[in-house]
Amino acid sequence: MIITDTHTHLYSEAFDEDRNDMIERAINANVKRFFIPAIDSTYTKAMLQLEADFPEHIHLMMGLHPTHVKENYKEELAHVEEMLEKRKFIAVGEIGIDLYWDTSTLDIQKKAFRHQIQLAKQYELPIVIHCRDAFDEIFKVLDEEKDDKLFGIFHCFTGTIEQAKQAISYNMKLGIGGVVTFKNGKIDQFLNQIDIKHIVLETDSPYLAPKPYRGKRNESVYILKVLERLSELYSISEEKIAEITTLNSKEIFGI
Repeated sequence: MIITDTHTHLYSEAFDEDRNDMIERAINANVKRFFIPAIDSTYTKAMLQLEADFPEHIHLMMGLHPTHVKENYKEELAHVEEMLEKRKFIAVGEIGIDLYWDTSTLDIQKKAFRHQIQLAKQYELPIVIHCRDAFDEIFKVLDEEKDDKLFGIFHCFTGTIEQAKQAISYNMKLGIGGVVTFKNGKIDQFLNQIDIKHIVLETDSPYLAPKPYRGKRNESVYILKVLERLSELYSISEEKIAEITTLNSKEIFGI
């Protein structure tokens, strides 16, 4: 059984004390594929180091996270462009719109999101979308950009069944993580109505730890709790869920 974590910030400062041990714990539990989203240029060096340390397991994305779209966003986007030109990445991400922390940057967040979608199309890469309190805004951009070259993952999907279907209509898989184990997470109420071919697993570690670790530092090995919950919801064995969701991740990332 091979399990794929399609979204984990393994370079986070939260892992500075035990990063290698934490990654080995996951690998020993069959979590062997880690897809690493970018945040901004300050993390690029740490991401490249991770890849050098675990070349068989680590796959890097490049992008500017919406909460890091600030006054200097054009310089940050220039860094994204430079890196995409320089070497191979697996996706453009994580990108999107976040109106939870700051609504005043909506205009430049939209510009950065659209620009990075166009970069993804240029390089024929998937996008990995971050959406917080911004479904309408994100769907509007996706509507305008929709074509055969637009595909990817709606990371940390927490919307309604209607929003899930709309996301899928843009050639997006749904990234499902710890929220599916929460009592008030809501997605567990309808998820089994979504064909599992549209689902990929993720942790978003060190954030959003599943039950029974909720509120603590999340790590990639805890994806086993997400797997367990999906097995219950779909009435399919954990092995089969791992197999299908890993195949789904290969369909998106090409490896």
